[in-house]
Amino acid sequence: MVELHGYHAHIYYGDDSRSLIADEVCNDLAARFPVELGKNNGIAGPHPIAQRQVIFRTPAFAEVVPWLMFNRQGLDILIHPLSDDEFQDHTDNALWLGNPVPLKLEILHHGPYPPGLFPSR
Repeated sequence: MVELHGYHAHIYYGDDSRSLIADEVCNDLAARFPVELGKNNGIAGPHPIAQRQVIFRTPAFAEVVPWLMFNRQGLDILIHPLSDDEFQDHTDNALWLGNPVPLKLEILHHGPYPPGLFPSR
């Protein structure tokens, strides 16, 4: 088993009209569960359209993911593990709710994540 440091959920909104919905989903999620709202929002990293980043520890997966399944309000969401291979986490190990967004995979490494992307609490 690989070392699992937690998870990211990327809630895509794409344009300003969906931004308020993404904010609402993130705020509701943060009010209910032990998640961190990430700083890498908007177009960032391998995400070609605007998104909100949510970071959470492994034990929260069983509550966070089902809640997102039923409360995503039509938004597309990528959920991926945080192991020591960011490329595999965003591809083979990824879970999509809604429609997958084509990611900029060429910038991802078969190695560890940059600092600051793991859950802090």
